[in-house]
Amino acid sequence: MKGDRIAADSALTALAPLVWGSTYLVTTELLPSDRPLLAATLRALPAGLILLAIGRTLPRGNWWWRATVLGTLNIGAFLYLLFVAAYHLPGGVAALVMAVQPTVVLVLSALLLKERITLTHAAACALGVAGVGLLALTPGAGLDAVGVGAGLLGAVSMATGVVLTKRWGRPPGVGLLTFTGWQLTAGGVLLLPVMLLGEGLPGSVSGRNVAGFAYLGLVGALLAYAVWFRGVERLPALTVSVLGFASPLAAMALGYAFLDETLSPAQLAGALTVVVAVFLALPRTRRGRGPDSPPPPPPSRRKLFSRAS
Repeated sequence: MKGDRIAADSALTALAPLVWGSTYLVTTELLPSDRPLLAATLRALPAGLILLAIGRTLPRGNWWWRATVLGTLNIGAFLYLLFVAAYHLPGGVAALVMAVQPTVVLVLSALLLKERITLTHAAACALGVAGVGLLALTPGAGLDAVGVGAGLLGAVSMATGVVLTKRWGRPPGVGLLTFTGWQLTAGGVLLLPVMLLGEGLPGSVSGRNVAGFAYLGLVGALLAYAVWFRGVERLPALTVSVLGFASPLAAMALGYAFLDETLSPAQLAGALTVVVAVFLALPRTRRGRGPDSPPPPPPSRRKLFSRAS
């Protein structure tokens, strides 16, 4: 059934932003302080090299520059900006700033993928941002210009990467894990010299730091990005992007469970609003057709005459 397949694909894809929602907790509790470049590099590069070793396939032809572009947008630039936002803003506020991503995807999908913007799509974006706002904005929430700017640029970077990934697809004969490895490696290689020049290596690394880096690399990158790119292939770009609203939901739940944060009625209302936004963004199926299928063609003249006779 088409509807069952879409529901399964959406549920699996949502696992990626749920995992990414733990980034804020792991960053503040396990990683070295004020090391966004180190965090981004060690999250991407080791996972990418592992996947390259498994796939043993390198890009060919124009996929060298395409993989570099996608790796920069989806991984390198996005992860760096994400960690800058995480270090400069409370987790919920960082999530709110990043919540503009579906709106950017909506506009870029209309321009590059020729997808029609509907009132339902616009409502899903608006409700998602409102819901994240209710989740994140508490009276004590602080705003930092650097953090807000990094969050906005990160949202634009990831949105552009999602739309271009949808537009270009995946090379024939290249597996999903290999495709993910190309992008993680490209992003990590881009980040490595910038990290060495801008931050350098830390003087010491604790066991907690190693655990945090291992989690972000193996679970937050290798596993989560493979699931994410699978969703980009199978679902509309806007649907995938709106599923990203699951990230602040996870951040809120983890804050409640591990940081003794309390949940206000407004936050609970925000969580419900986010769920409604995700539901609105899910593709709708029509009997006998997929969510993105064109209407059936009109019957031919020969069929019309044969029926009339």
